[in-house]
Amino acid sequence: MIYDQTRCTLGEGPLWHPDRKELFWFDIGQKALHSKAQNWRFRGHVSAAGWIDCDTLLIASETALLSFDIPSGEHTLLCQLDANNPVTRSNDGRTDPWGGFWIGTMGKNAEANAGAIYRYYRGELRRLYAPLTIPNAICFSPDAGHGYFADTVQRKIWRQALSQTDGWPTGAPEVFVDLGKDGLNPDGAVCDTAGNLWNAQWGAARVACYRPDGQFDHAIALPTDHITCPAFGGSDLRTLFVTSATQDLAGTQIDAGKTFALEVETPGQKEHQVVL
Repeated sequence: MIYDQTRCTLGEGPLWHPDRKELFWFDIGQKALHSKAQNWRFRGHVSAAGWIDCDTLLIASETALLSFDIPSGEHTLLCQLDANNPVTRSNDGRTDPWGGFWIGTMGKNAEANAGAIYRYYRGELRRLYAPLTIPNAICFSPDAGHGYFADTVQRKIWRQALSQTDGWPTGAPEVFVDLGKDGLNPDGAVCDTAGNLWNAQWGAARVACYRPDGQFDHAIALPTDHITCPAFGGSDLRTLFVTSATQDLAGTQIDAGKTFALEVETPGQKEHQVVL
């Protein structure tokens, strides 16, 4: 079940690169990007990525979206992201079927209503939703009809209809899952090829699967409480990689902060390629 023994303060943003057949993930607390082969350190917080080509990632940093060259470790600026706001950093993000990159921002100390969700598409960064406190669960249905996002503190996951022309939101989002009655905290999420949404749930030691109609299907237990984000990968996309965190734990959970690999029946989607 353990994919990598590295203990992250705040593991996040797992990304299976379909061309490299390689998993990348972040430790927001340590300002680091990891893979099995190596790790990279940054000056500010980094949290999420998309793939541009075989050797290049789009990385969301504390203040910008970056083009990151994997072989050299060098990066260049694509655009500023809340750069004049010292309160915030980036958080959860994923690429949509049109190549647009969705990214959330939040307060470094989870300040109420400090965050937002943006979309970067063909050189334009546009704010989509605000205010939010801890934006999470950004993912997309396999038919490209909908996107999903959450605000962890509101304990809700929303579903958003998308334009079939260019992927911009159309109409208002609707509640997909309300976890308030169960006291669950939605963190990162990803959709499989059947349209099920897999949601990491902070504080619950599990990843939960919800059917396309929003009904709970089942959950997979994990050996530490603070589960943060899933991503599909592996040769057949039936491996569900899951990050976790040591943040806010007493230190008695020996697997906290590690990255896990779970085998599931329904394959995931190939991660979409960023279009600059």
